[in-house]
Amino acid sequence: MAVLSLTLGYVPGGTPAKWARIWTERHPEVPLQLRTVAAADAAAEVRAGTVDVAVLRLPADTTGLAVIPLYEETTVAVVPTDHILTAADEITAADLDGEAVLLPLDNVVAWADAPGAPVDHRPENTSDAMELVAAGVGALIVPQSLARLYHRKDLTYRAIADAPTCAVALAFPDGSQSALLEEFVGIVRGRRPGSSRGQNQPAPKRTAREKTLAKQAARAAAGKGARKPGRAQRGRR
Repeated sequence: MAVLSLTLGYVPGGTPAKWARIWTERHPEVPLQLRTVAAADAAAEVRAGTVDVAVLRLPADTTGLAVIPLYEETTVAVVPTDHILTAADEITAADLDGEAVLLPLDNVVAWADAPGAPVDHRPENTSDAMELVAAGVGALIVPQSLARLYHRKDLTYRAIADAPTCAVALAFPDGSQSALLEEFVGIVRGRRPGSSRGQNQPAPKRTAREKTLAKQAARAAAGKGARKPGRAQRGRR
């Protein structure tokens, strides 16, 4: 007999822990497999069936997928802790004008005309880019979750007030009829136990006997609610 399970893919910086915890509490008999997927490959992994559902970053080619927007991430600039940009709690795009900026091959920030002077060398990934930031090669523009994921003591980050946000969404095969998938989507949407599926189904009709018993109970309740005169009241009559 096949063992039921659900595989959730998530891009670096994604935070599926809360949903995984709720899933385990509600369905301990059905394992939820967590799998990290590259941002550029997340949608394709869902289409290929490698994962059943994925937390991915937009924009992406979501052809054939149903997409549920989750949240928008703040875009930040990662710099060494002694960099001049750390003098303020928040910066603007203008503060990065003329600043050397690294653009890794796995860049996920969709920002046309982004500020800064791109460094010729493009690091293989964001992790490598962080190493170059620490070495003073340039700043790095990323979603805040990636700045936290690759945190190190010699680096810090500042939010860019006028930068576009980075959208995160849940994606799964369009038209999927999987009950497990529907249950997981319900958890992500914050539905309570027992309401993830069949929420819009009409209540079952009551039998004639159930209707009769309900009427009897209502009459009995109405009778108990009527106040009877007390002894003092009867005595005055």
